[in-house]
Amino acid sequence: MSRVKNIPVSSNGIKIANPIYDTVFKYLMENKRVARFFIETLIGERVTEIAVVPQEYVYKRVIRKEKGNAKKNDSNTFEFFSIIRYDFVATICTDSGEHKKVLIEIQKSRKYTELARFRKYLGEEYKRVDVVNTKTGEVEKSLPIICIYLLGFKLLKHDTPALKVGRIYWNLIKNKKMSGRDKFVEALTHDGYFVQIPRIKGKPRNLLEKMLSVFEQKDFIDEKEIVKNYGHLVDNEIIREILDILRNVAADPEEMKAIEAEWLAIKDDEGYDQALKTIEEQGNTIVAQGNTIAALQNEKAEQGNIIAALAKELAELKQKVEEK
Repeated sequence: MSRVKNIPVSSNGIKIANPIYDTVFKYLMENKRVARFFIETLIGERVTEIAVVPQEYVYKRVIRKEKGNAKKNDSNTFEFFSIIRYDFVATICTDSGEHKKVLIEIQKSRKYTELARFRKYLGEEYKRVDVVNTKTGEVEKSLPIICIYLLGFKLLKHDTPALKVGRIYWNLIKNKKMSGRDKFVEALTHDGYFVQIPRIKGKPRNLLEKMLSVFEQKDFIDEKEIVKNYGHLVDNEIIREILDILRNVAADPEEMKAIEAEWLAIKDDEGYDQALKTIEEQGNTIVAQGNTIAALQNEKAEQGNIIAALAKELAELKQKVEEK
């Protein structure tokens, strides 16, 4: 993808691919300048060095355009690769001038139900070690972790598009905040940054809002929400580069096919989830009906027991009468 210094904006805006799709988002994260800008703008600290960790999580799906007996190599079949997670090793320069090396994990999720996957990957990150001496490999150390989550849904109690959940050191004896960081503690705890994509809206005012405005979900030109018009003022070089990447993706027919394949996969997943939900609801209805039937049967059995007891009592009274 080429870099440009200026992007002409028509009255309808710039046509760009929707970066919420994994197929599109990977082009942004594979660009080191863009990845560094994205991370340091979000966390508010300067990133001096950055490298993609090669063990990024990738999964492959085969999606068919049409139902039938299409084989894997048929023209009606797409091979769809989805980048779920990106990991970076970055050197951050803090406000105090300290340089620290951290592991940054970026994950995207469309559904609230993927919490278990987040926890699983985070556990894997704590197993990672950083080889300090790459020639001998003798020295290893655990890296502090920073987690960035791009959410395709809204958190219930926080209406901000960007949220940071940080750590503080607190002296429990003196009941006050402590300064300084400990390497041991840093390796066992982490900061979290949450971007709520559905809450990104309105005119961007600062650099963070301008960067996040690229992910704003509106002004689509197609029903699948794959391509949209970006109409905000662009006055930052790297945001121009981001838009240039997204514009080139939107103009590439092969890339558009890949995005459409991802869209089909999402629809398949949504259909599968809806089917499971329907089955679960039907199962709950059947269980409720079964409980009602069981309750009626128990009630009937109790009434039968009462009738039997009355019949026995009546028989005993009859016998006494006959004896007299």
